[in-house]
Amino acid sequence: MKILAVTDIQKLIQILSLENFFKRAVAALEEDFGRWHEFILSPRHGTYYPDGVIELMPCADQQHYAFKYVNGYPGNPLKGKLNVVAIGVLSDAESGYPVMISEMTFLTAFRTAAAGVLAAKYLARADSKSLAIIGTGAQAEFQVLAFSGFFQLEEVRFFDIDPQAMVKFSQNMIGQKFSLIPCNSIVEAVRDADIIITATAAKKRQSLFEADDIASGTYIYAMGGDSPGKTELSAEFLKRTKLVVEYKPQTLVEGEVQQCGADLIYAELWELVCKNKPGRQDDQEITLFDSVGFALEDYSILRVVYELAKEYQLGTEADLIPELNDPKNLFSILGP
Repeated sequence: MKILAVTDIQKLIQILSLENFFKRAVAALEEDFGRWHEFILSPRHGTYYPDGVIELMPCADQQHYAFKYVNGYPGNPLKGKLNVVAIGVLSDAESGYPVMISEMTFLTAFRTAAAGVLAAKYLARADSKSLAIIGTGAQAEFQVLAFSGFFQLEEVRFFDIDPQAMVKFSQNMIGQKFSLIPCNSIVEAVRDADIIITATAAKKRQSLFEADDIASGTYIYAMGGDSPGKTELSAEFLKRTKLVVEYKPQTLVEGEVQQCGADLIYAELWELVCKNKPGRQDDQEITLFDSVGFALEDYSILRVVYELAKEYQLGTEADLIPELNDPKNLFSILGP
């Protein structure tokens, strides 16, 4: 079985480049959302604790079974720990044997950014040049760099309630082709932005901005750490958007739309990818991708990384599954 550590993902990015890796990830997501009905799908299983949640996210087709173990603990950064950490497993569906265990803290950030870009392909204006991001924590750089690889961004405006997070973000973004504009408020950041990303982690109901604060034609990617009882946008705001989700049974429990119900949902993302429904239909629409993170996205990134790891001979082979001459004699491993 192949094991991919953080260092293996670092090597992979060095080989491919960040931009090319994002392109591979977005292409894989589009391919897999385009064959939506080939998958065995289910909402994630969450176990909730006072300080956070631990989740299992399974997804499978006839070739592979994949799942991700992931947490969401908003208070962890105050303890010097990550808010989100994850591990993924990819298995061969024919035998049920795991073929890869991979770090997925990095990969979750990559696939989350790639999912927002994929939705933007159908929901954002192609000539989008300005992006605003609300929340500059661990996800922020991945989000902005993914979008900058697919849109000709000229400026990125950003805001976080933590000034140090804004400093960290600006330092990491030095040397990019777009201009960086730190803002003193959310409204200052989102005003007239073509693309808005909400990436907050606070487990509470809040309204970051309203329709009057943004321009017509804006695409919004609402992706910040979702869970029941946690929202970033008001119910009244949602009613003024073309609202797209990943998977209704999960989004209705965890997403922005938990406040309103299924009637407000225009489409699931696969319907746009498969051209069952049109995406953006004019330059005035406010479009919203209410993303909660879905296991199909983890499946896609795991299969891509598995293919690349084999191609570039990355990872470590580990004997986590017994090899037996007689598969009925498991006891033989203990010796004579």
